[in-house]
Amino acid sequence: MVDYHAAHHQCSAGGAQTYMEQENDWDRDLLLDPAWEKQQRKTFTAWCNSHLRKAGTQIENIEQDFRDGLKLMLLLEVISGERLPKPERGKMRVHKINNVNKALDFIASKGVKLVSIGAEEIVDGNAKMTLGMIWTIILRFAIQDISVEETSAKEGLLLWCQRKTAPYKNVNVQNFHISWKDGLAFNALIHRHRPDLIDYDSLRKDDPVTNLNNAFEVAEKHLDIPKMLDAEDIVGTARPDEKAIMTYVSSFYHAFSGAQKAETAANRICKVLAVNQENEQMMEDYEKLASDLLEWIRRTIPWLENRTQEKTVNDMQAKQEDFRDYRCVHKPPKVQEKCQLEISFNTLQTKLRLSNRPAFMPSEGRMMSDINGAWHTLEGAEKGYEEWILSEIRRLERLEHLAEKFHQKAAIHESWTDGKEAMLTQKDYATSTLSEVKALLRKHEAFESDLAAHQDRVEQIAAIAQELNELDYYDSASVNARCQKICDQWDVLGALTLSRKESLERTEKQLESIDELYLEYAKRAAPFNNWMEGAMEDLQDMFIVHNIEEIQGLITAHEQFKSTLPEANKEREAIQSIQAEVQKIAQSNGIKLSGPQNASGFNDLLRLLPRVCRCNYRCFLALQDELNKQNSNDTLRAKFATQANAVGAYIQEKMEEIGRISIEMNGTLEDQLTHLKEYQQSIMSYMPEINKLEGFHQHIQEALIFDNQYTSYTMEHLRVGWEQLLTTIARTINEVENQILTRDAKGISQEQLYEYRASFNHFDKDHSGALQAEEFKACLISLGYDVENDKQGDGEFARIMGIVDPNGTGAVTFQAFIDFMSTETTDTDTADQVIASFKILAADKNYITADELRRELPPDQAEYCIARMAPYTGPDAIPGALDYMSFSTALYGESDL
Repeated sequence: MVDYHAAHHQCSAGGAQTYMEQENDWDRDLLLDPAWEKQQRKTFTAWCNSHLRKAGTQIENIEQDFRDGLKLMLLLEVISGERLPKPERGKMRVHKINNVNKALDFIASKGVKLVSIGAEEIVDGNAKMTLGMIWTIILRFAIQDISVEETSAKEGLLLWCQRKTAPYKNVNVQNFHISWKDGLAFNALIHRHRPDLIDYDSLRKDDPVTNLNNAFEVAEKHLDIPKMLDAEDIVGTARPDEKAIMTYVSSFYHAFSGAQKAETAANRICKVLAVNQENEQMMEDYEKLASDLLEWIRRTIPWLENRTQEKTVNDMQAKQEDFRDYRCVHKPPKVQEKCQLEISFNTLQTKLRLSNRPAFMPSEGRMMSDINGAWHTLEGAEKGYEEWILSEIRRLERLEHLAEKFHQKAAIHESWTDGKEAMLTQKDYATSTLSEVKALLRKHEAFESDLAAHQDRVEQIAAIAQELNELDYYDSASVNARCQKICDQWDVLGALTLSRKESLERTEKQLESIDELYLEYAKRAAPFNNWMEGAMEDLQDMFIVHNIEEIQGLITAHEQFKSTLPEANKEREAIQSIQAEVQKIAQSNGIKLSGPQNASGFNDLLRLLPRVCRCNYRCFLALQDELNKQNSNDTLRAKFATQANAVGAYIQEKMEEIGRISIEMNGTLEDQLTHLKEYQQSIMSYMPEINKLEGFHQHIQEALIFDNQYTSYTMEHLRVGWEQLLTTIARTINEVENQILTRDAKGISQEQLYEYRASFNHFDKDHSGALQAEEFKACLISLGYDVENDKQGDGEFARIMGIVDPNGTGAVTFQAFIDFMSTETTDTDTADQVIASFKILAADKNYITADELRRELPPDQAEYCIARMAPYTGPDAIPGALDYMSFSTALYGESDL
């Protein structure tokens, strides 16, 4: 015989099933309230008879009729549908005990822990033990399987009652005793499922006996639920027996089980439709965000491709400032939008996979590949635009320098040629003495020498003008006009010089002597004067440098020039001595000289050298200023390089850390998500360092610095790296969120996720975050898949690759891997399940009507279905019939919705 007291001890020590833990209190309360015992006798007897009559028998006295165990065994066979061992037909006590033990053994085999109930008590007719045994049987076979939203049996039955009676006034079901005393709850349950049987509005809360009798009589007559209690017993008890009420209510639950199936079907459909509506909203949001981003790119690229040239450096620097504003103000929000778009797309695809929906295909031109392509084009145009701006600034800077140099040299030349035409056209030699003509001729030869020396300057002016034309200088017309005027004047001077020389040579034939010393003076003075004018021009010449080495070279050249000044002074003194000798010889020989002119020329020669010295000093100061400027630029380079090297190393370090985090498994997914978001915040807190670097870069550009020997980083590289860092951490967070979504939707345990991640990481040898085909195959083999002998493109492995790599890239991401594994190991809603649910709502018809949908589903989801279901055209169609089968298959991508 089974030791049920030992079984009770085990139950207390280890814990029994929930429904038994809640209800088995017979050993703690052996004395029942008389009113409760009466209600239980009546209820349990009626419940047993409702099943025994199926076998053609019944009981009258519950504690007496089960004493021999025969009807007890018969009751268990009827309610379980199973055969028990053959009973013993003897009349002796031992036969009865053996029969009862067979029944108790059968109950125990169903996982029921019987507390303090033995066969002897039942055979002896112990009423309380017999009622306790029957209550245990009712719990196991009538109430245990009732579960609403994963609650326990009692809680599930209570929740079912609350939901069914919620719309009814004066009904508030909170328990299985007081809440049922006025009889309205019983009537509400019947009216909810069979409104044709009850006139609920005619019932009064203050007439509980009438209400209870009405419900019990209707249930017995129309629902085949025997009357288990008397209304007077319930009303006359302060607190009706909970077990009696639960038994009675469970009969209503089973009577309306068909309606419960319809409710379950409606819940399944509502769940599927809610997923579909949410997915459609995400698709619409994606399409709008993608369209807006592509439109912004479409508008921005022409602006970046515009190569309209400006006339001045200031105008181009204004464009550079606009571009900097674009990079710092307008583009960053769009980078965030692109990142959010990618996250939304991945999340949507994950949700579609989890709900067995086909992958989302954006409208033409709005795929992520299209957006990435447009973004790549934008960044290419951006890079080209920045390079063009810098090259244009260099070009305009050189143009302005060349233009200033042209006008300076032209002014010097025009100053030199001023009065030369008048000098060459005068007839002073006609009335001059022989010595004067000789002097004029020699002077003219000196002028010719000076003229030849100025030929280089004219050629330089023409070359500069030509370069300005080639570089497309905006004021080329005025430059060309001035250059042409200088060249034309130069031709005139050449012709006049030749004409005067011929005139002087004709006169020379009539003169016999010439002042040789004056000639010597003129020959030495002219080159010296030309040297000083050249020195003046060089000292006043404009210069442009870009680094310290170039300015140091100019300073060295200037020092070399300074070293030639003592020799120049010696040459001046030598020429002065020639002039003194000329005066001495002229006075001693009575030679008439052109004194005023010669004195004036000599005085000019004396004044020119100090001017050269003053220009030399000014040039020295300009070189020192430029040296200071280049030192300042070098400081800017060093500041930018220090910050750029730090930022570059930070970005590289964080990218590597994110790569490690994405393949490690520290804590739960929620812990990883929290850690990643904190990590994202720490990265965002580094933004002031990026802004600081942008400030240094702005100073670099304003100073027109184009090279930096202190760092290999450029601002463009660091901007791209920073954007990639932000996008990578956001994408990694999204991957973890999708893993959480997959885990929760598929019911995957944390241990399974760890196992999947460990397997994936083990075969991801290069830590790329994706498995190549052979790596994935080895991973599957390690998980127990028989794909070892499959050839490329054949067998089970080819089928799996088609699922995880539909685009044929040859690589499998962790998200695709986890989606596949979750699909393989969990169950999800299918089109067939949704069709079966609609069929229940349609009462097994092949179509459903709008009225039925509105009755069974929430309003918004009912209208959603009505708007999308096609008319049913089958042979049994009626007006207004809707085709729920094609609608269900369309939800899962098996046809067009």
